[in-house]
Amino acid sequence: MIHAIHHASLLVADTRRAVGFYRDVLGLEVFQDRPDLPFPGAWLVVGEQQIHLLELPNPDPVEQRPEHGGRDRHIAFLVDDIDQLQRRLEANGIPFTASRSGRRALFCRDPDANALEFIQSS
Repeated sequence: MIHAIHHASLLVADTRRAVGFYRDVLGLEVFQDRPDLPFPGAWLVVGEQQIHLLELPNPDPVEQRPEHGGRDRHIAFLVDDIDQLQRRLEANGIPFTASRSGRRALFCRDPDANALEFIQSS
């Protein structure tokens, strides 16, 4: 019955700041046909899936999260070149940690402390 994930939603405090991270640092495209919802946000294209950024109050703490995102709930993305992503994160001053599984993968957090994993696909 279930054959794909359509989107994942992340809570953000400031849509503009979050879009700056996901678009300008990670290189995701902003989906232009987001409906007129009663709260700010943005939809981002990730292959055939989307990430929905929702500017709503966050019931979870954003401080004192585990340093390593692999020990927290997270979204995992496949990337073509983990080294290129690492250079982009470093150039933007974004801390990250290597996967502890031994895979070519790393973890970072977005400006709202959402944990993200990036796995080299090839």
